[in-house]
Amino acid sequence: MLIAIDIGNTNIVIALNKDDEFIETFRIYSDEKRTSDEYRVILETLLREANIDKSQVNKAIISSVVPNLTRSFEKIVYKLFNIKAFMVSHDAKTNLVRSSIPEELGSDLLCNLAYAHHLHPDSDVMTIDFGTALTFSTVNKEGFVLGVAIAPGLVTAVNSLFSSTAQLPQVELKVPSSALGKNSMDSIRAGIMIGYSGLCKEMIERTEKEIGDKLVVIATGGLSKAISPLIDRFDSIDGLHTLKGLSLISKLNQGY
Repeated sequence: MLIAIDIGNTNIVIALNKDDEFIETFRIYSDEKRTSDEYRVILETLLREANIDKSQVNKAIISSVVPNLTRSFEKIVYKLFNIKAFMVSHDAKTNLVRSSIPEELGSDLLCNLAYAHHLHPDSDVMTIDFGTALTFSTVNKEGFVLGVAIAPGLVTAVNSLFSSTAQLPQVELKVPSSALGKNSMDSIRAGIMIGYSGLCKEMIERTEKEIGDKLVVIATGGLSKAISPLIDRFDSIDGLHTLKGLSLISKLNQGY
């Protein structure tokens, strides 16, 4: 059984993969103030409550964009399962053209691109990830990473409004009934949901214009389903896309 750990700036997503199926996923807050012992207790408790026999875990892979937590989870994996985790890096086998991978590309985006190319090897593919940041990652049919665009995530934008503006409330993001909000909540929903749908459409169209080809578009991340009614260009929506990329990279690097 494989344990895949995706460490992001807001959440850490942990998934158990058995026979090419994710049988359990957990999501916990990223907190650099927690010690590795605290995270170990949390993970051990989650596994026990889910009736997961940790002795069945024989492979581990970690993607991390939070350096201070990377080493902690390496230690946790070793202590809990007595195995060494494979760390996703630019040196990993991904079936992408290594020389085309930008030096600063995050390992989560590398997983997104690897799985996108795996799914659609005969097409140019864009993965849009609705996370802490909103990212647009594009790979062509030859496996060349064409580039990435980054904007603040939807929740990040709302939190910025909430923290910087005294009279604006926290808002649950959902599709508004109108672009013309009549109260604070609907006004924020209109600005964020409709505004960001326009941003996504423009990024897709501008990228297609630059590469001279039509894109297959994959959406992932927490709010991908919520915003999807406003965007007709998503060919698929998969909340597990990044984790599936981790699983793929683990297979490609067997015997590391």
